[in-house]
Amino acid sequence: MIRKPALAALGAALVLSGCLSFGGSPPPTLMRLESATPVQLGRSRTADSANAITVVAPTVGAELRTTRVPVRQGGTAVAYVRQAQWVDQPSLLLRQLISEVIEARTGRLVLAERQFTFDPGQRMTGQLLAMGVDADRREAVITLEATIARGGDRVESRRFEARVPVAEVTAAAVLPALNQAANRVANDVAAWVG
Repeated sequence: MIRKPALAALGAALVLSGCLSFGGSPPPTLMRLESATPVQLGRSRTADSANAITVVAPTVGAELRTTRVPVRQGGTAVAYVRQAQWVDQPSLLLRQLISEVIEARTGRLVLAERQFTFDPGQRMTGQLLAMGVDADRREAVITLEATIARGGDRVESRRFEARVPVAEVTAAAVLPALNQAANRVANDVAAWVG
């Protein structure tokens, strides 16, 4: 007899679950990064391993392990921009943009992480420290600590940062600023990689 009330409660919960939402509604549009220096269509490339490079997605902290856009305020507080959401994880979007800009600006063959069956050539990775809004300074900011294995026992590291002013902390104002900052970082990384 105890089973019947439990089953009835479970059935009622299942019926109600179709009426409830436990997450926020998605924004009307999702955000992505677009390269200001796209790769030329139809271009064929051949490279030896010394001229190939594999760009690995940078690691991120919990603040960026989401598709939402963080807003830092007062040094320790973090909130998220309302109605702003990336189409994918920020580290993956930045990796794709950096790969495209390196290829377009340097002419090097850039391999994806999943192409490790080939010789990966040089490997570049790092840590994405910021990709959001600094509310105190009213700026979109991207900070990347990049590391590249140049071959042999040689490893180099360099920090890149770009800041772009934002008039207000809204999805419409933040997206173009973040895209501009991301392209600045990608261009600086491409120049460093060579």
